[in-house]
Amino acid sequence: MAETKHNFDIEFLRQLDRYNMAIRKRVSTVYAGNRPSTRIGKGIDTVGYREYYQGDEMKDIDWKAYSRTEKLYVRQFEEEKTLTAHILLDASKSMDFPDGNVKKYEYAAMMALGVAYTVSRKNDKFAISTFNENIEINAPKRGMRYLLELTDRLASYELEGTTDLDVCTHKYEKLIKSRSLVVIISDFMEDIKHIESSIHRLSGNDLILIQVLDPFEKNLPIKGDSRFFDMETGDEMKTYLSDSFRNNYLKELENHNAAIDGICKKTGAKFYSFTTDVPVFDSFLQIIDRGA
Repeated sequence: MAETKHNFDIEFLRQLDRYNMAIRKRVSTVYAGNRPSTRIGKGIDTVGYREYYQGDEMKDIDWKAYSRTEKLYVRQFEEEKTLTAHILLDASKSMDFPDGNVKKYEYAAMMALGVAYTVSRKNDKFAISTFNENIEINAPKRGMRYLLELTDRLASYELEGTTDLDVCTHKYEKLIKSRSLVVIISDFMEDIKHIESSIHRLSGNDLILIQVLDPFEKNLPIKGDSRFFDMETGDEMKTYLSDSFRNNYLKELENHNAAIDGICKKTGAKFYSFTTDVPVFDSFLQIIDRGA
């Protein structure tokens, strides 16, 4: 097992197990009727091909295509209707905040595991893929063993780089061949145009955006001479935090989030924003309750 770098709240996972039946009923209500009659999955008839991703079954590789192109492709089959959950988790350096308490990444990863756990209990496929300026794609699979494997990966993941959601969703959408549940978990602290293009690109799915912020970022509860460090670039800025500066910052954050929410409403997506001082289980239930 890789070295653990991040701490996940074991009590949250226990709560998921304890309230498993109630959660499953709520999720069934939210997503009932959203599943198309046929899906891309395991079956008899080949309906297409796509690039090989880490975690794909070796037996599905088309070796004839490899001999022609020297690239790995896997066959896709028609399958009876199921829900596939694609979870995109921000693993950029900005999620490695703060130094103490619950880091944004740890909170976001637990939310991702919560979605994956719920889907796995319905015997549907899920994948958690991490992204920064690039994306590390994991193929959707079923089962608790796969969930435990992903948990270990997330616990040992090295956070680095900046965020480019536009580039990452452009790469990832090629993996989604039919309507699915897509969940993006991030602080969404990047250019609104990148976020907008990503939302439109994935809006043909049941799309949920979950923002995770630290209370410090949400409230900026300091004044006077201060030093700020950009977690992604390492740049340092010295400034004096006046009431005017704080008010302008809070207004910009409010406008930024309002813009994201507005784009989501226009496209049928859903946007949620949480801070890490709220118990992650409470936030998780809010998403399910509002969806129902």
